[in-house]
Amino acid sequence: MKKAFITAILLSGIYTASAQTYTRRDSLQGGLRPERTNFDVQRYDLNITIDPDKKFISGYNDITFKVVENTSKIQLDLFENMKIDSIVVKGNKTTYKRDNDAVFISFGKPLKKGYEEKLRFYYSGNPTVAKNAPWDGGFVFKKDAAGKPWIGVAVQGTGSSLWYPVKDHQTDEPDKGATIKVAVPNGLMNVSNGRFIGSQDLKNGYTRWDWEVKNPINNYDITVNVADYVHIHDKLNDLDLDYYVLRDNEQKARKQFDQVKPMLECFQSKFGKYPFEEDGYKLVETPYLGMEHQSAVAYGNKYTRGYMGYDMTGTGVGMLFDYIIIHETGHEWFGNSITSKDIADMWIHEGFTTYSETVYVECLYGYDKAMQYIGGQQKNSENRKPVIGVFGVNKEGSGDMYYKGAAMLNTLRHVVNDDKKWWEIIYNYSETHKKGIIDTETVVNYFNKQTGMNLTPIFDQYLRYKNIPKLEIKLDKKSLQFRWVTDVQHFAMPVGITINGIPARLNATNEWQIVKVEAADINAIELEKNKYYVKMEKM
Repeated sequence: MKKAFITAILLSGIYTASAQTYTRRDSLQGGLRPERTNFDVQRYDLNITIDPDKKFISGYNDITFKVVENTSKIQLDLFENMKIDSIVVKGNKTTYKRDNDAVFISFGKPLKKGYEEKLRFYYSGNPTVAKNAPWDGGFVFKKDAAGKPWIGVAVQGTGSSLWYPVKDHQTDEPDKGATIKVAVPNGLMNVSNGRFIGSQDLKNGYTRWDWEVKNPINNYDITVNVADYVHIHDKLNDLDLDYYVLRDNEQKARKQFDQVKPMLECFQSKFGKYPFEEDGYKLVETPYLGMEHQSAVAYGNKYTRGYMGYDMTGTGVGMLFDYIIIHETGHEWFGNSITSKDIADMWIHEGFTTYSETVYVECLYGYDKAMQYIGGQQKNSENRKPVIGVFGVNKEGSGDMYYKGAAMLNTLRHVVNDDKKWWEIIYNYSETHKKGIIDTETVVNYFNKQTGMNLTPIFDQYLRYKNIPKLEIKLDKKSLQFRWVTDVQHFAMPVGITINGIPARLNATNEWQIVKVEAADINAIELEKNKYYVKMEKM
């Protein structure tokens, strides 16, 4: 799916955190050092051939970059199992050294700050094949019903250097976009990000399909999709909508993708204009479930509603829509447009995107259905590990970044307790940080400023600790005592309850407080549990 201060990791030895050991390979992939920060990628121009039978890639990536600090060495990345054929600068082969998946490239003359440079990185090999994409990174080589090759790739978290040479860190996107030119056997098509700019019969049994991205793009979003596709074109106002699906599925797709227009209208009303209009919007049928590849969203939900025909919320609301269309498109705003600097902060992608599902439900089916939906999602959080991961070692946090992240945002909505203000904050958040690379501190500072509240302890409790806030209550005659139990000190958060079915609001802190209530029994007091993701313990 994009950066701030990242903790430096020493390159010697190993790094240990949270009872887990990290290797030099981890720090080389996840850390920032001078060889990475001394240059800024301007564009990638990828030109490759894919042999489906041999599961083999060959070609090159032209990498244009601006020198940020005087240097004679930079780091690029390519998985060890992929061969470096040569690296060429100004017509001459240059020297390099491999260290795990890192490639340290040396230049004959020092590169001067402010200058733009370019190199061509030739490579080849059999890329890693995913065992269970998209949950593990790699290529997927399958066949369609007619026996023709059907190929896709998903590498989020694993690293885009799995299949092409790149500066494999979310802090640096190619500012001036990219071209992706992919040659595949005649009779097949490749669909990549951005706009189709032409094809060429190479007269060797292969046709090259050329695509261009105008916007900055995450490394892991750059993709290839190879199949015997048919193309469906539509428009939403001035936005081009293009769908590439297997030939036998054209009619299914035309019906299923009717969900796209109301979804985009909803998201644009809540999050701002579609961020990548210059590159268009695409859904591309893939041999795996899905992925948020910018302007070429991977779709593999088999034309069902829910998540592969299943409602993960257990509420029935999840069967009202196609989960993959909605969730992966939400990433165009959260993850592709707004990107985290380090994957330890991936909740910035997944929490907001999972929340976008609830936003969609509210747009189409109303507030009550939306609260029912997100209330069902809450049950899927495990609360075993913090949401935020370890910085500098390419380590994501807990899978709770999805449901717990969304539930935290829904909780914040009801803490703010002013829907007009809340939707203005969410809209302006998307617009303020559009096509930006940020971190958790940036998010928290934004919400603090826009709400005029100190929400830092709330963010910290949900993101940096495994436990959710616990509201302890006691009823003594007609006196209700209440307090928060949290890992964070000086925690304060209002919370909604009902007393005999009548809504009330407690301004709870870590200190015991008392209010008079008309309740004969403690069981007459209930939490507004779909609105607030907290525990309540009756004592």
